[in-house]
Parts: sequence; structure tokens; C-alpha cells
Amino acid sequence: MCKNGGRGRGFGGKARLNGRKEELFMKKEELFERIKGQVIVSCQAVAGEPLYVEEKSIMYLMARAAKQAGAPAIRTSSIRDVVAIREETGLPVIGLIKIQYEGFESYITPTMKEVDQLAAAGAEVIALDCTHRKRGDGKDVREFITQVREKYPQAILMADISTYEEGITAWELGMDLVGTTMSGYTAYSPRLEGPDYELVKKLSATLDIPVIGEGRIHSPEQAVAVLEAGAFAVVVGGAITRPLEIAGRFIKAVSGRNGEQGS
Repeated sequence: MCKNGGRGRGFGGKARLNGRKEELFMKKEELFERIKGQVIVSCQAVAGEPLYVEEKSIMYLMARAAKQAGAPAIRTSSIRDVVAIREETGLPVIGLIKIQYEGFESYITPTMKEVDQLAAAGAEVIALDCTHRKRGDGKDVREFITQVREKYPQAILMADISTYEEGITAWELGMDLVGTTMSGYTAYSPRLEGPDYELVKKLSATLDIPVIGEGRIHSPEQAVAVLEAGAFAVVVGGAITRPLEIAGRFIKAVSGRNGEQGS
């Protein structure tokens, strides 16, 4: 396989939606032009996190700030945040749903139920867990991706993967973008303090679809380095929109300094 090597697949697969349904999905080329070389901001808060409010989502405020800073798109989880952020910002949204089912190791949009919900909510991109981990429905990831593509031939689909092999599988099965989201979060991928530059580099040199650098990008300098490693765009979340994580990083650094001075 080589970059720009052909699979000969046209966007849309075998099936075709009627004209009305096709209008529900953003054109892939338009999205790619918008995000190329840019920072997509991830605005997520799940139950148990400080910014999660049961009564009403407030992540649209984070998305508002991200838009004002110049972000071309937002990544978010849950239907309510997809809807609220699209209404607030008018930006394309990479939507996902985090849910843990019994028997599943994957938890990012793991079944067709979540895909259906995200499509109905208008997410411009639907992100799926495309790791090779155990699925409780008896399907392997190849079967799941194939079924999603057949049902939604015009949707823009993003594969969240953790290894080079998973990225290749996703590409072969017709995913439109591959993100390094899960690197370091599966038992078999490397645990790194920072971004997985090597994975970005290898995938970018092989695939003819955008590779999105995501995961443990803690600084602007790291974001630039991920792009220089070959990423089409980067997703930054915790370093921008998770104040508990941000505050903890500062406090840990200062506590370490104080400990050294006291010894």
C-alpha cells in the first residue's frame, strides 16, 4: 500500500440515499478544506466530570470560545451536546456517544443505535471506535464498519484507532478519516506521556485519507509537531476544555517544585 494508492472506491459505497437524505450530510471535500492544517477543539464533559451538569449541557459555551479562537470544527459527545453546539456555533461537529455496554471493551459509538442517533441529530461527522477490541454483540469491527457504511453511504465517518493495523483496517473498509484517538488507551498500544508521533507519521505516509492527530496533545508546540509528523489536522481537548486536568497539571508541577525545595 502506498499513499494515494487506489482502492478504487467512490465515496458513498454501493448504496445510495435519496436526494433528501443526501442533503443531511456535509460534503466531504468541504469539510476537509475547512479543517486542513487546523486545530479541531474537543468539547466534552461526561457524568462525573466537573463541567457535566445533569439538567442542561454547558459545553456549548466551551464551543463558543473555541469558535471565537478560530476553531473550524468541534468534536463532542452526547446527542444533547451535538445539538446544542451545532445551534450555538454553526460549525461542523464530529459527534460521538460514549456508552459502556456489557461485554464491550469499546465505548465510543459502539453500536448502530448510537450511529442512528448521531445521524438524526445532524452530526456532520460520526466517530466510531474502530479498535480491534472485544464486542459484546458477537461482531468484529470489520462487520460493524461495513454495516454502518451500507446504512449511511453518504455520511462522513471517522475511525478512532490505537494502532497502525487498526488504521489500515479502517481505511480498507471505507472510513473517511482516521484519528489516533485511542493510542495509549488500549491494552496493546504504547503508553506515552505525549502524542503518538510515530503512529501519525506511519499512517500519514500510507493512507490516502486524512489522518487526524489526537490524544495527549498538551501544548501548542505539540500540536504543531503532530502536524509536522504528517497529520492532516489535530484534535485538542483536555488541554483546552477540561479545567480539572489543566489545573491538575499546574498543581502537580508546582507541588513537585515545592517538594524539591523542601528536601
